[in-house]
Amino acid sequence: MIVRQLTTRTQIKSQLDASLRKGWNSHTMARPSSDLAAFREIFLKASKIAIITGAGVSAESGVPTFRGAGGYWRKWQAQDLATPEAFSRNPSRVWEFYHYRREVMLTKKPNPAHLAIAECEERLGRQGREVTLITQNIDELHRRAGSKNILEIHGSLFKTRCISCGHEAANYNSPICSALEGKGAPDPDTHEVQIPVKDLPRCDQAGCSGLLRPAVVWFGEALDSDILSRAEKVLDGCDLCLVVGTSSVVYPAAMFAPQVAARGVPVAEFNMEDTPATMRFRFHFQGPCGSTLPPALSPQKQP
Repeated sequence: MIVRQLTTRTQIKSQLDASLRKGWNSHTMARPSSDLAAFREIFLKASKIAIITGAGVSAESGVPTFRGAGGYWRKWQAQDLATPEAFSRNPSRVWEFYHYRREVMLTKKPNPAHLAIAECEERLGRQGREVTLITQNIDELHRRAGSKNILEIHGSLFKTRCISCGHEAANYNSPICSALEGKGAPDPDTHEVQIPVKDLPRCDQAGCSGLLRPAVVWFGEALDSDILSRAEKVLDGCDLCLVVGTSSVVYPAAMFAPQVAARGVPVAEFNMEDTPATMRFRFHFQGPCGSTLPPALSPQKQP
């Protein structure tokens, strides 16, 4: 059981911190292997593969992460804007931020890591094997690369939800509404506009016209219980797990792979550097995911 009874991202973080501390003994844990041939031997036999991806995958496509030093939009970090309270106080500012992110994403393309995952899913599916992608990313680059079996645990930049009727829908309009055209510049000296609420994105359901918000999981909000249940089933049943481009500090995904590893399932981490969970895993491949992942997931060469 991986995720049952977890609610908000804050609560999940405290549970993972306790989990990682429990039984940790760096003196008895061997350094993860970087032997690609050994990984390939396991990969070629695996029938149910879970792939967990984070911001590092999209960063190689030039997507801003808004995490860490310098991760600001104007003078705010994402956690200052990605909350229900921020939206309630200033929906114009929050929509400028998300409009900017949407417009940036429309200029980006999937990189070799996205494409390798999508190709692997399609190829293994023809063999009767299963690849499920669990992503923290909200940019939909995995979908654009061709992945289909995706669980987006934090939602999508290109979906909206009405705060009045609750209707959720895909929305790829650019701009999402006329009042946001040309808005959202990230420069801290940008003059902040106050777009009237009536001019912000509105619901098009008959008789509603309520204010729309991005259909993403904000800080302090509960994650979608259906998606978490589906992720739990995948993680409980997988016989190989890959952790790709994630710092293992974003929750709840940061707790998924360590708990898979705890039941003896091989876990392979592909990342630019070690993470707090690295020593829990069987394999660690350091470097850009766009370089390390394609050869790991490539078709078996014929003799």
